[in-house]
Amino acid sequence: MTQLQNLRRDIRFTSFHIPLEINWRSLGLMAGDLLALAIAWKVALNLNDTFSPLPAQLNWGEFWGLPALFWLFAGVMLLAFAGQSFYCTDQERSYIAQAQTVCNIYLFSLIVSYFYDPTVDTPRSLFLPAWLGSIFLVIVLRLLLILIFDQLHLGEQVIPTFLIAPEPRHSELQRIIESRTGCRIVGFAPSAIAHQPDCLQVILNSQAQQVIAEGLPETELASHLYWQLRNAGITLRLLPSSLMLLHRRGSAEIFAGMPTIRIAPQLFGAWEYLGKRLVDIVGAGLGLLVLSPLLLTIAIAIALTSPGGAFFSQDRVGLHGQVFRMWKFRSMYANADKAQIQMPETNGKASLFKIVNDPRITKLGKFLRRTSLDELPQLFNVLLGQMSLVGPRPLPLSDVAKFSPWHHSRHLVIPGITGLWQVSGRSNLSGLDEVVQLDLFYIDHWSLNLDLQLILETIRIILFDKGAY
Repeated sequence: MTQLQNLRRDIRFTSFHIPLEINWRSLGLMAGDLLALAIAWKVALNLNDTFSPLPAQLNWGEFWGLPALFWLFAGVMLLAFAGQSFYCTDQERSYIAQAQTVCNIYLFSLIVSYFYDPTVDTPRSLFLPAWLGSIFLVIVLRLLLILIFDQLHLGEQVIPTFLIAPEPRHSELQRIIESRTGCRIVGFAPSAIAHQPDCLQVILNSQAQQVIAEGLPETELASHLYWQLRNAGITLRLLPSSLMLLHRRGSAEIFAGMPTIRIAPQLFGAWEYLGKRLVDIVGAGLGLLVLSPLLLTIAIAIALTSPGGAFFSQDRVGLHGQVFRMWKFRSMYANADKAQIQMPETNGKASLFKIVNDPRITKLGKFLRRTSLDELPQLFNVLLGQMSLVGPRPLPLSDVAKFSPWHHSRHLVIPGITGLWQVSGRSNLSGLDEVVQLDLFYIDHWSLNLDLQLILETIRIILFDKGAY
C-alpha cells in the first residue's frame, strides 16, 4: 500500500492546502454551517435596522436576501473551517475549537474593517448579535446534524485497523472496537513482537489505515514503531497505561539537574472549574425551564398508574466521598428498594446491582428507564452543585462498599448525570473495573468539548435505546 492511497481527497489552491473529505456528510455539515450563519445574520440585520442601517461603505448590494458582506464573511468562515479539517470525520466534533474559530474571524473582521476605512463605524447592533448567534447556531446545528448523520450512517467509513496487544486481549478488544466504531480489525500481532521487521510487513500487507496498540514496551520499542508507521502513512492509536496518563498530565521540568515530569495535585484549574460550573447552571436551568411541562406530565402519570410518590431519592456518593440525596422519577413499585435484599444478582455482574426484566419495575417505569427520562429530576441536583451534567455516575453506598482502593479515584470530581460509562455500553459493561477505568479516562482528558460530545452521544443513545434497563 503506498502512502498516496492513505491520503484524503483534498482541494489545493496553489500552495494553500485545504483538507476536505468530499462526501455527503461533509457537504451536509458545510450547508449546515452556512445556514447557521445566514440565520444569525438575518436576525442581526433585523435588529440592526431598528437602530442603525448598514454603512454605505459596507453595503455592496444584496444577494438572496442577504448583503454581499455576509457572503464574503461566510466564504471566509467556511474556508477557515475547511482549513482546520472541521469537515473531516476526525475533527468534525471539535466544537470548542469551532467556536474559537468563529470568534477569531469576527474579531479579525474588526481589524480589517478599521484598516479598510477607519471612519466606518461598524454597527454594534449588527456585530454582537451576529457574533453570538453564529457561535450558538453553528454548534447547535452541528450537534443535530452529526446526531442525524451518525444514526443514518451517512458518510460513515469502514476503517481497516490492525491490532497490537497481549494475546489474551485480542478477542475482547476486537469485540469492543468493532461494536462501538466504524473500524474493522484486519490483523493481529502480540505486543512482544511489535519491534520486529516482520510485524511491520504484516501490517502493510493487511492494508490497514490505522494501528491500535496496547501494552507496548517502553521507549525504544514504542517510538521505533511510531516512526515506522509514520513513514508508511499509517495512524497509530495507543491505549494508554496509568503511567502514560500521568505523563500526559505532567509538565517537563529540570530538578536537581535531572529531567523530571512534575504532576500537580490539582485536577481542574480555577477557570476550568468555573467554566464547567457555568455550563452546568445554564444547562440545568434551561433544561428545567424547557422541560417543565414534560416533568409535570411524568409526575402526574406516575401518580395515576401506581400507588406512591412521583419521586424517588437515594443516598449516593459524590465529590470526595460525601453522601448526598440523588433524585429520580419513581420507576418501581413502592418500597422496591427493601425487596432488593431478597433478590439474587441475576445479571451476572460482580457489582452494580441491576436485573434484566426486574419484576419491581412498573410498566411506565420501563419506558422511563429505557428513555432515561427517570433521570431528569437530577437537574435539581446539578443546580444545587451536588452533580454536574457530565461526570462519573454517582453510585449507591452498597456498590461503593465493594470498591477496591483505586476505585475511589473517581470521587475526585463532581459526579454527573451522564458520562463515558453511559455512552460506552451503559448496562452492557462487563463490570466495575471497566466502569472506573472509563471514569478515570474522563477525569484525565476532561474538556468542555468532551462534555459536549458525551451529551450528544447520550442523546443519541437515549433516542435509540441502547443498553438501558
